Amino acid sequence: MEAQTGLQRGRLQLTVCEAFGETMNQVLNMKASDQRRELIAFRIGAQEYCVDIMMVREIRGWTPATPLPHAQSYMRGVINLRGTVLPIIDLSERLGLGTTVAEARHVIIVVRCENREVGLLVDAVCDILSVTDEEIQPTPSVANETVRSFVRGILAVDGRMIGVVALDRILPDEFEAEAA
Repeated sequence: MEAQTGLQRGRLQLTVCEAFGETMNQVLNMKASDQRRELIAFRIGAQEYCVDIMMVREIRGWTPATPLPHAQSYMRGVINLRGTVLPIIDLSERLGLGTTVAEARHVIIVVRCENREVGLLVDAVCDILSVTDEEIQPTPSVANETVRSFVRGILAVDGRMIGVVALDRILPDEFEAEAA
C-alpha cells in the first residue's frame, strides 16, 4: 500500500512540476511588449503628451515660481515643495511650442527624473492610459529636431495622437551638473 501511495505521490509531484514548469515557461516566454504599463496624459495647448505614471510623484495646482537669474527660458524658476526646492520647467517652452502664460487652471506634474524631482508646468492632466510598448510608434521624421529629441514615440488613442515624452532628455545636462 505504501509503495502505491509513494508511486501516486511521485506521479502527483511530477504532474505538479510539469504544470508549474509550463506556467513558468509561459511567463519566461512572455515578451516584454505584452506587458502593459500606465502612462499619464496631459495637455499642452491643443496637443497631448504623456509620461510613465511610475515617474509621477504628485500633481498639484499652479504655484507661482521664483525666477532664477540667467536661467534658460524654459526654467520658470523654483517653488518650495514641503521644504524642498523644486525646479519648474515650462514643458511647452522646452518642447519648442512657446511660453506658457501660467494661470490658476494650470498644473504642475512633479516627476522623479534621473534621481531629481522636477515640476513640469502643463495645461491640464487629461487621462491615464494602459499601453504596451508595441502600441508606441516611432516619432515621425517630419517632426522638428527638438520634438524628436524629447518625444520618444507617438500613441494613437481613440483618434487622438499622444506624444510619449522622454523625461530623461527634458532635464538639460548643464542643469543636472549645477544641481548636483
